[in-house]
Amino acid sequence: MPYTHLTPFERGQIEALRSEGHSLTEIGRRLGRHRTTIGREINRNRSSAGYKAQTAQKQYHKRRKACRPRRRLDYALLRALIEEFIALKRWSPELAAAYVKRLYPDDMRMWVCHETIYRAIYENGNYLDYLREHLPQARRTRRARGRGKKRRCPAIPHRTPISQREAIVDERGQIGHWEGDLVVGKGQDGFILTLVERCSRLLVAAALRTRRACEACQAVIEALLDFPTSWVRSITFDNGSEFADHQHIAAELGINVYFADPYSSYQRGSNEQVNGLLRRYLPKGTSFKSLIQEDLQTIVDEINNRPRKCLAYRTPIEIFQLQRQALIRALSV
Repeated sequence: MPYTHLTPFERGQIEALRSEGHSLTEIGRRLGRHRTTIGREINRNRSSAGYKAQTAQKQYHKRRKACRPRRRLDYALLRALIEEFIALKRWSPELAAAYVKRLYPDDMRMWVCHETIYRAIYENGNYLDYLREHLPQARRTRRARGRGKKRRCPAIPHRTPISQREAIVDERGQIGHWEGDLVVGKGQDGFILTLVERCSRLLVAAALRTRRACEACQAVIEALLDFPTSWVRSITFDNGSEFADHQHIAAELGINVYFADPYSSYQRGSNEQVNGLLRRYLPKGTSFKSLIQEDLQTIVDEINNRPRKCLAYRTPIEIFQLQRQALIRALSV
């Protein structure tokens, strides 16, 4: 038989029967409770005046309230920061929770699990439900899988496959290895070249009018030419035809250029993840026709100042600056 808490009526019966001199066993028999339950109830709620049902019920409610976990988002400062980071900075609940804890490491009132944030957002009637539209995966319904047309991977002459890339690139310990991709606007009316440095996750982006190889090639060169040579060692592209002029990129920058395997976007995971962040500002279905470089750079700066879980909740700018300082120290020795 499952355990149930004593009711106010039962507490009244205990007080009455106890005052009549009945034993714990007899009281338990009449109430259908074990005598130890009756004894525990009397001992924990007895006062100088003896056992009183009304006092016992008040003590019961007090204990129940104390054992109930406090709603962590009731703390005003925590709630305000969570709302700011999710609604204004477009951060995920996990990122927001971790960064708040980093800001207030000694204040436990500012510690909250990201699952608590999710529950608050999806709780019916909670005023935080407006944050749903700001969540990273607030996407439309998924398309059903079908056979459809088979995609053909464009043939890029003289491409060097990723299998020939140096192992040090996979370790992400050396700065200067980049991943490149092209983000397509609505109706292929405007494009964004994205380049992500694998170690720091720093993003460099350029707005393009077309996806012609000559334009994309020149954009890559201009984006990376001002970096020190030690910060540009290699690039790994996907297999888009816009990167067909890769030999010119390699010659101008003096680097190795590699290509991921067809339909293996996971081999450029940093680039794909940052493209997802970019899509939060420029969702699919957005035309890039009127997008200017200045507006794009504003988005890039915000992404580069966004803490990352993979960077121990530091920002790409922080990591890149640390690498820059280390390089300066090495050169001054």
